Amino acid sequence: MKILHVTPSFFPATYWGGPIWSTKAICDGIADRSDMQLRVLTSDAAGPIVSDRVDRVPLPYPVHYAQRIAGHSVAPGLLRDLPAAVVWADVVHLTGTYSFPTLPTLAMAKLVGRPVVWSPRGALQATQDWSDAPRRRSKRLFEYAAALVRPRDTTFHVTSQVEAAQSTTRLGDIATALIPNCVDIPATVKKRPRDGQLRLVYLGRLHPKKGLDHLIAAMKYLPANTYLDIYGTGDADYVDWLIDATVSIPHVQIHGHVDGARKARALSQADLFVLPSHSENFGIAVAEALAHGTPVLTTTATPWADLDRQSCGRCVTLGQVDLAVEIMDMAQDDLAAMGARGRAWMQRDYSPAAMVEQFAALYRDRVSGIGREVLA
Repeated sequence: MKILHVTPSFFPATYWGGPIWSTKAICDGIADRSDMQLRVLTSDAAGPIVSDRVDRVPLPYPVHYAQRIAGHSVAPGLLRDLPAAVVWADVVHLTGTYSFPTLPTLAMAKLVGRPVVWSPRGALQATQDWSDAPRRRSKRLFEYAAALVRPRDTTFHVTSQVEAAQSTTRLGDIATALIPNCVDIPATVKKRPRDGQLRLVYLGRLHPKKGLDHLIAAMKYLPANTYLDIYGTGDADYVDWLIDATVSIPHVQIHGHVDGARKARALSQADLFVLPSHSENFGIAVAEALAHGTPVLTTTATPWADLDRQSCGRCVTLGQVDLAVEIMDMAQDDLAAMGARGRAWMQRDYSPAAMVEQFAALYRDRVSGIGREVLA
């Protein structure tokens, strides 16, 4: 079976956050299967500046990085190669929503009769959730166009039931397949012993929807032995605001983007990961923190209600609780034991192998014409 992935950006363009890692994990697993062939068609965009281009790394499957000339992923070479790539494929897997490759890929798949698996990666959910989301009028026009040009045989890949409901609200009656993201789980984790300090960490995109203003406000009321490390990148204006908002607050540091060993250390050496988000389709950083043995405090606007049931974290309703009080309350618990339970949960239910097997089944179903609905 031949699988074509079309995505506006691809590894190693890690500036764009969690979707880059998730898409790569799917591709790595599918390419490793003897019954499937994989190709990836993408742009060379590595960041928001047009001259930011990926430093390509060897991968065990062909990836064509078309040169971006504008915007997030405007790459004419991608359009040039798209028709032949879609004709080659048995299934087209499209990632992203309001981006350059979306409409041409849907239209080409419809023209040549190829089924599409579409991973909106939370964009539709965020637009539905946020009344002040930018460019709402142009996004609605984009959605109308997508409804017109998409194949009838299109399946949304979503990572939570909330994302499924919000996405189909935006784009109508589309079959959905719920497949959570996977997480890389380190073989061992070396945790920092508690030493009278409470170390909080946030890692992810720096954006207003992440609720960092609530976390910064909470830091003003937490004890002097509380430290907060913020890792990530985002829009320059928002990052400037974040720096200004934290300059007078002791024990808050903004570190910028991290990968690899530095990222692993940031997650494993923290006592508590805090994500006070207004909206998440999945929240891969939550899974990454748990995989590194760090418990999580997040919100009911994320699909992580099982944190409470698994006794490895807490979901709270933003605006109805005092975040500083919640943090101090969790600090009284055995955070190391909570983290160990979270790590065991990730090993059991969120392994790459389990995710890839679900995608392989989905692709087979699409080729055979079997419909799929939202999974519980």
